Amino acid sequence: MGLLLHRHLAPEGELGIWKIEESESFFLDQLGLFPQEKKQIDEMKGHRRLEWLAGRYLLHYMSGREIRGACLKDEFGKPYLEGSAFQISISHSHERVAILAAPFAVGVDVQILVDKIWRIAHKFMRPEESESLLPQTSLEHLHVYWGAKEALYKAYGRRELDFREHLHITPFAFSLSGGQTSGWIRKDGFLMELEVSYEIWEDTYVLVWAVEKPTKT
Repeated sequence: MGLLLHRHLAPEGELGIWKIEESESFFLDQLGLFPQEKKQIDEMKGHRRLEWLAGRYLLHYMSGREIRGACLKDEFGKPYLEGSAFQISISHSHERVAILAAPFAVGVDVQILVDKIWRIAHKFMRPEESESLLPQTSLEHLHVYWGAKEALYKAYGRRELDFREHLHITPFAFSLSGGQTSGWIRKDGFLMELEVSYEIWEDTYVLVWAVEKPTKT
């Protein structure tokens, strides 16, 4: 089994990571795809098909249900679980797939550490965020900012967000043992605040997840 993590999040939520070691035929035999899902995967090629299948398999495994529900996409391309009140987010990177599910807005991102992220840092880092980077951990720290903004983008789920203008992460001191911060999405009168958590996996992968904060009354 390729399960690396299955964690229950308070107050409600499920977080999981799967290491993809199986073949495409294994997942196809286990899943029994719905017609809408079959249509989706028939439009894919190569390794993307395997990642897609592994994500659906992990989602069903985490649910604990005997009968699987269809995992479809809405008009904006955001995945959702048919017949469920839980919102879901899926991420893939180099034989790892991560899933986050909860009954409120969520986003998850898993990335392998790569130096080339510096080439796009100017596209997503705000000045106050960049000022929090320290030389000895700047690569990992930068990946957390990127993963956090990817997670916020997925939680929003409606595209057309500028990663610098609309997505904000509270600057934080990075720790190799993991940590938390907060973030918010602000666009055209819309505002959503989220709690952001991160961990470093296998000294190679950065896992970041974001969960919508309860609305204050």
